[in-house]
Amino acid sequence: MKALVLSGGSGTRLRPISYAMPKQLVPIAGKPVLEYVLENIRGLGITDVGMIVGDWAQEIIKAIGNGSRFGLRITYIRQERPLGIAHCVRLARDYLAGDDFVLYLGDIMLDGDLSAHARKFAECRPAASIIVRQVRDPRAFGVIELDAAGQVRRLVEKPSEPRSDLAAIGVYFFTAEVHRAVDAIAPSARGELEITDALQWLLEHGARVEAERFGGYWKDTGRVEDVLECNRRMLGRLVSRVSGEVGPDSELVGGVVIGEGARVIRSRIVGPVAIGAGTVVEDSEIGPFTSIGQHCTVRESRLSDSIVLDDASILTVAGLHGSLIGRGASVAPGGRGEARHRLVVGDHVRIEIAA
Repeated sequence: MKALVLSGGSGTRLRPISYAMPKQLVPIAGKPVLEYVLENIRGLGITDVGMIVGDWAQEIIKAIGNGSRFGLRITYIRQERPLGIAHCVRLARDYLAGDDFVLYLGDIMLDGDLSAHARKFAECRPAASIIVRQVRDPRAFGVIELDAAGQVRRLVEKPSEPRSDLAAIGVYFFTAEVHRAVDAIAPSARGELEITDALQWLLEHGARVEAERFGGYWKDTGRVEDVLECNRRMLGRLVSRVSGEVGPDSELVGGVVIGEGARVIRSRIVGPVAIGAGTVVEDSEIGPFTSIGQHCTVRESRLSDSIVLDDASILTVAGLHGSLIGRGASVAPGGRGEARHRLVVGDHVRIEIAA
C-alpha cells in the first residue's frame, strides 16, 4: 500500500499566518502538522508516499526533504492550482499505478490508531473505505448518509441542509478502482473534482464503499482556534526534557521541554510548555499550553495558551493569551491600557501593545 498526502491549498482561514507559510507547516507543540501526518502514515507500515504540493512546494520540500528521517520515500507531485481532492488522485495516477493507497489530508491532526482500519481494508478490500466521525456542524464537510443497515447510501459535499452528522475527516483507503470513478466525474459547481462525487459514482456503479468510524482525537487545523486546541492536546503528552540552560533563579513546574542552546533566566515556566532551541526567556512567566519556536526572545512578559513561531520577540508585554505569533514578528510596548491581549500576528509584523 502507498500513501497520497495532500499538501496544497491556500489556508485562507489561517490568514495572516498562511500568507507567509503553508498551513501544513504551522507548528503544533513545536512540530509541523505535516510531520504528525507522516508519522501516522509510517505507523501503518507504509513507506512510499506521494505528496501533492502547490504554490508552497519549495517550502514544504525544504522542511520535509526526501522523507528519510521519517523512514519514508517521498515523491513530490505538483498541482498548479487547487482543483479538488479527486483531481489530486488523477494527478498521482502514474505514481500510484495499480496499488491500493491511503489518501490523507496534510492539514488534519489525528491522535489515535488507524491500524485497525487499515487492516480491515486490506482484508475486505472494498473499493473505498472512508474514515468518518460525528461532527457538530456537517455543512463544512463531505457528509455520509447510511441506510438502516449501516451501509453507505449517499455522499454529499458541503450540503446546506445535511441529512446526517457523519463527516469524512480526511482519511480514505482506496483500491485502484477509484481511478475509473475519477475519470467519470465532472467538476462540481465550485469548479473542483470532488472526492465525494467519485465515491458516489462508485456506489451507483455497484462498487462497495464502506464508512469506518474513528474513535480517537481529530481536528481540522483550518482555524486559529483549532490550531491552539491541537497545541493544548499535544503539549499535554510532553515528557520533561531540559537540553538548554535554566538559571538558578528560575522555576520549572510540570512538563517542560527546553531545547538545545535555549536559556531560561529569572523566569517561571508552568507546563506543559515547549521552548525551542536557541530561544531566550528572561524575567518572564510562561503559562500552561504554550509552545515557543527556535531563536525567539521573550523578555519581561507573561504568555499562556499560545504558539510563538521561530525568530519572534515578545518584549515587556504584561499578558498574551490564546495568541498565534508569526515568524520574525515583534510584540512590544507602545502605550498604556489593558493588560491582557489576544493576537494573531503574521510573519515579520511589529505590534505595539499598551504597557
